[in-house]
Formats: sequence, C-alpha cells, structure tokens
Amino acid sequence: MIKNHLNLKRAYSIINHFSRAKVLVIGDLIMDHFIWGKVKRISPEAPVPVVEVTSESIMLGGSANVVNNIHSLGGKSLVTGVIGKDDDGKRLIKILKEKGIPTEGIIADNKRPTTIKTRIVAHSQQVVRFDREKRDKVEAESAAKVISYIKKAVKSADLVVISDYAKGLITENLMAETNEFCKKLKKPVAVDPKVEHFDYYKGVSIVTPNNLEASQASGVDIVDNASLHRAGEVLFNKLGCEALLITRGENGMSLFEPGFETHIPTVAKEVFDVSGAGDTVIGTLALSLASGATFKEAAVLANFAAGVVVGKVGTATLTPAELIEAVTVGLKTKAKSK
Repeated sequence: MIKNHLNLKRAYSIINHFSRAKVLVIGDLIMDHFIWGKVKRISPEAPVPVVEVTSESIMLGGSANVVNNIHSLGGKSLVTGVIGKDDDGKRLIKILKEKGIPTEGIIADNKRPTTIKTRIVAHSQQVVRFDREKRDKVEAESAAKVISYIKKAVKSADLVVISDYAKGLITENLMAETNEFCKKLKKPVAVDPKVEHFDYYKGVSIVTPNNLEASQASGVDIVDNASLHRAGEVLFNKLGCEALLITRGENGMSLFEPGFETHIPTVAKEVFDVSGAGDTVIGTLALSLASGATFKEAAVLANFAAGVVVGKVGTATLTPAELIEAVTVGLKTKAKSK
C-alpha cells in the first residue's frame, strides 16, 4: 500500500523543502512544437485525415522539460546541454531566461540544429509526429565545454540528473567523468535512460527506465510479476546502482533496492497524453531525493506527479499545490480503504 511508504506529514515536509533544493540537469535539450486542430474529413489525395489547424504552441522538451518540471515544482535548477545556433535554440534560451533559469551552461553549436519534435494533435489525439534533429555525437569542443561547466556546477548542486534522449550529448566519456566528479563530492546521480546507453550508467544512484526499456535492456520480456522480478534483478546487478525504478504506465511503478522490491500502484484517473511524463517522474524524483526523501518516498511522490501530468494534454508540468492536492487525496483515500 502507498500509505506504508509515505504518510501525509512526511509528504508535506518533503514538498515544502523543494524550494531549498538545487538540481543540475545534464542532457539533450529539445523543443516540443504542438499543432492543434480538428479532423472533419479524409484527404481526397490519400487515405489520411485532413487536420484543420486551430492553434500552435512551443514548449520545452527533453532535458529542458525536466528543468521546467523542477522549476514548476518550486525547485532550483542548473542546466547544461547543446543546442544549435538557430531560431529554435534562441527560443529555448529565451523561454528558460523568462522563467529565471540560468542558461550559461547551454552551449550553442553551429554544426548541429536544435532538436525539435512537432506533434499534430486533433481532438486530444496525436495524429503524427515528425522530428528535426541530428543524433551524431556532439562536437568534441562542445562536449568539452559541457564537461567544464559540469565540474563547476556540480559543486553547488544537491543532486545531478542525466536526461538521456540519445541525441548525441550523453557519451560513455561524459558519463564516466560526471560520475567521477559526483562520487568525489558525494552527489547522487539519477538517470532517465536510453536502452543503447545502459552500459554507461554503472554505479549511479538510481536509474528510471520505463517498462519497454527495462525489457529491452534486461533481455527479459516483462509480461507478469515473475518476469518483472527477473528483469529487475538482471538490471540491478548489471548497473550496480543503489536503486532501480521501473515505470510501468497503468501498472504504476516498481522500485528495486538491495533485498527489497516495492510495487507502487498507479494513481492516474484519466490519461490524455503521456508526452513528457518521464521528465516529470525524473524531475520530481530528483527534487524529492534532494529534499531528503528516501528512494521509496521519492518514488511515491513521482508516481503522484505523473498521475497529474498524464491528465493534461501536451508536454505538461505541475505545481507544488497540484502535487500536494494529489498526495492529500491519494493518501487519505488509501487510508480510508484499509
């Protein structure tokens, strides 16, 4: 039961500490472009829907959305990554600056574009997505600037997040150097992973794969509790981390720690859009850990946060008030049902 892992008084204490926590986010900075519209007919040119555009919006995506979630929850954040010297990159910097988020760690590189994902959404359903990006490793000069910034920034951070979207920033070398800095300074490292880079994450504090990523990385098809247990064991042993959190959509989350396995049921009432839900999970988890939460407590709060944002359309965030409301309702409901 969720109540066994976190009580209301403790939840309020952790959330109220968010404003004093500072998280360094390292990862692939992305812009999310949404085109909203309605479908009333099928194209006479091909069997595809014709979307009548009603509006457009630009939102922070990828690691920038992790930063946005931390900011929205009242935490402080530092961010580093690579963007292009283009209009999308300038827009990303502008949005961050308007929120009061420091941008000196963001490196502009004229040899690559700023990654932008365009989603066409009609009647709250995604019709199609197209990406403009370059996934090669970032130039050595840009990578060196990022590492230089990490060495300085990690000293003032309570925790470090690696937000890996496999867009070229997170390499074995960058991961190894970051881990080394953090271990020396005893700073925890939380990773939102990509399957192809699992070997890079050995020895970090916690890794948060989704169900599919956990299946692919472990070689175990997760179809029931027994296969989930096997996959968790394989990954936990492979990574040598302190904790592993597998996010499982409508099945909630499963936390693996040495000798312990904790299953946290989902709290989402309605699911409209899962875009960016992983960013909310890692952002809330990081802030909670930086605020003194245990892995179990942080996982429960991240689960509540994810339950809120999947009920919104687009790359969403939530406020401390929304999280407190979700936790209050959720924990009181669980307490009454015991």
